[in-house]
Amino acid sequence: MQTELIGYYEKLVRSLSSKFARNKDIQDDLYQVGMIGLISALKRFDPGYERSFESFAVPTIVGEIKRYIRDKTWSVHVPRRIKELGPKIKKVADQLTRELQRSPKIAEIADAVGESEESILETMEMVRSYNALSVDSQIDADPDGGTVTLLDIVGRQDKGYEKVDKKLFLEKVFRVLSEREKEILIYTYFDNLSQKETGRKLGISQMHVSRLQRKALRKLREALPDDGLEKLT
Repeated sequence: MQTELIGYYEKLVRSLSSKFARNKDIQDDLYQVGMIGLISALKRFDPGYERSFESFAVPTIVGEIKRYIRDKTWSVHVPRRIKELGPKIKKVADQLTRELQRSPKIAEIADAVGESEESILETMEMVRSYNALSVDSQIDADPDGGTVTLLDIVGRQDKGYEKVDKKLFLEKVFRVLSEREKEILIYTYFDNLSQKETGRKLGISQMHVSRLQRKALRKLREALPDDGLEKLT
């Protein structure tokens, strides 16, 4: 008997779910959720109620669909109060637009909803994150009809940040070296001077430069953490 009733009211569920579906991708999900609501209504309905099954089932089905939309269909995680306040703001804004014959001000919406202007602005901003845009979405670029995709204008990490990270990392590790050892490594590895040229600059022999260079490199190897070389490559 229940199977027959489910089949009979399946069209009602499909009709209700289609009204709440913002796009085809979510329509099937809402239909499945609506069917769960229908089964729940069939289990809880008492024929002794002084109302029809349809009037009992519709709020149950719609409630399940609305809960799913509120909790499962946002592209980003937002507080529950935002999810609940969003529809209220839209409803009030539409009502005020009809009454005032113009777009309502934030203060007017806040007064009608009973929330602060900050809460209204916060909710309106976060509601924009309901659906995520594909990076392949096209955006009008100029009056001539030229377009670019969202990916074309999305910021990328500046390679300069990586250089800064390496520089800061080296400065931290270089603290284990003496000033003379630092000078030798800078001349030989950063300025690309030979040991002989480095010795001439510092007024010491090439052999002394070689000895201090080996000592400095040994200190650095001992001071480097396990992932130190990875940070420098």
